[in-house]
Amino acid sequence: MSHVAFITGITGQDGSYLAELLLAKGYVVHGLIRRTSVANTERIDHLYQEGRDADSRLVVHYGDLTDSSHLTNLFYEVRPDEVYNLAAQSHVRVSFDMPDYTANVTGLGALRLLEAIRKSGVSCRLYQASTSEMFGAAPPPQNEQSPFCPQSPYAIAKLYAFWMVRNYRASYRLFGCNGIMFNHESPRRGETFVSRKIARAAAAIAAGSQKKLYLGNLDARRDWGYAPEYVEAMWLMLQQDAPEDLTFGTGETHSVREFVEEAFRYVGLDWHEYVGLDQRYLRPSEVPVLQADCSEAKHRLGWMARIGFRDLVRIMVDAELEARAVRAPSGHYRSLPREMFPWLQRP
Repeated sequence: MSHVAFITGITGQDGSYLAELLLAKGYVVHGLIRRTSVANTERIDHLYQEGRDADSRLVVHYGDLTDSSHLTNLFYEVRPDEVYNLAAQSHVRVSFDMPDYTANVTGLGALRLLEAIRKSGVSCRLYQASTSEMFGAAPPPQNEQSPFCPQSPYAIAKLYAFWMVRNYRASYRLFGCNGIMFNHESPRRGETFVSRKIARAAAAIAAGSQKKLYLGNLDARRDWGYAPEYVEAMWLMLQQDAPEDLTFGTGETHSVREFVEEAFRYVGLDWHEYVGLDQRYLRPSEVPVLQADCSEAKHRLGWMARIGFRDLVRIMVDAELEARAVRAPSGHYRSLPREMFPWLQRP
């Protein structure tokens, strides 16, 4: 019998990579998709074609983390062995503009999922996607013992979900894990996130189809890794004998400015000529530095990041150049992810 997994947020960056990984391992994968008038399944369309494959091991369900009764019914129907809660309103800057919605989906959505598991009586293991933003202003490097000091509605909502998982683990003996992931990026990252925005602009300006790139705080420092590595960590957490909360990152920190420099240098441009400041992208409360200490994850799971910052930037820019049919610079890294992650598929 195949293991059955249930992924919320399956149409997102992490959800699509996780679905690929689990399908390669022989799982039957069920995914939760919000119903919209515009199709939002492009990241998983290469895995699932509605109505064309009745034997597909990928099954999608329309639903939302704001609908508790439907979530409970889905658990009765799907009866998963593993649950990965990746759904959220995950844009930090947007959370300041939509704090109520962010709290409802990102925070209370996790509670509704926990209640669906409890009420259905399904015996399963839960992975909750936590975030390094929960550390906020805590001094780097941050690990499982660092204090939480969230600086945004998004981070606060994620912290609520984090503690609810811990509460259900203690109260109901739920196998629930919090994976505290530092920034992880890829060519599938949403276009409004700064890493993808920079990569797209560098390629577009090099191709002559864009003139300027406007950003917010260039001095913010983040621990940037490659997303496919992080979904492997999610799976590993649910294969352990006992649930625990772990931190994942590269252990390096780089500024937004460094990301810009590396991306534009790769396409042979001087970023100073093309990048400007837009006050709209500044956060009311900024997180200055996030840097992971993931020694515990290495000890417990044998996990450590393999793709470094320079490789990550070039992987993302290469994908944007390829999408525009622009010749990539010599010495590109396009083959690197496939060599290290054979289960990856082209969306």
